[in-house]
Amino acid sequence: MSLRPALVLFVLALTACAGTSKVMLGQARPPVDPAQVRIYTTPPPGSVEIAQLESSSAVGFGTQGQTDAAVARLKREAAALGANGVILMGVGSSGSPVGMSVGAGSYGRHSAGGVGIGIPTTQKKAAGVAIYVPPGAEPAQP
Repeated sequence: MSLRPALVLFVLALTACAGTSKVMLGQARPPVDPAQVRIYTTPPPGSVEIAQLESSSAVGFGTQGQTDAAVARLKREAAALGANGVILMGVGSSGSPVGMSVGAGSYGRHSAGGVGIGIPTTQKKAAGVAIYVPPGAEPAQP
């Protein structure tokens, strides 16, 4: 097996599965610009829950960029539901080795063997609750 197919498999494994899931808790509202979505650690008074969200980054090597991507996905999904806030419940990692293997075979007196490679990678996950905060109910900026 040439290096090119192995490299393609490796790249595909690194870009696997980034996404968002949601559980509706209330009524969606008209979408807003994701830039308007604020992150909260506690619910502001008068806020209304819209959905419980979970998001994940693409598989990579555990960078801050992955965490930022997972949180940005939360904000985009919240904005699509009309939420102008997300109560961030937590950010974590899940990791697994990305494996590749090369086959082996023989023909007559000729044979070839292969090598497997395991590279530890992580995927960042974020969880939060999409909320709508009515005008005037937002806490003062520090």
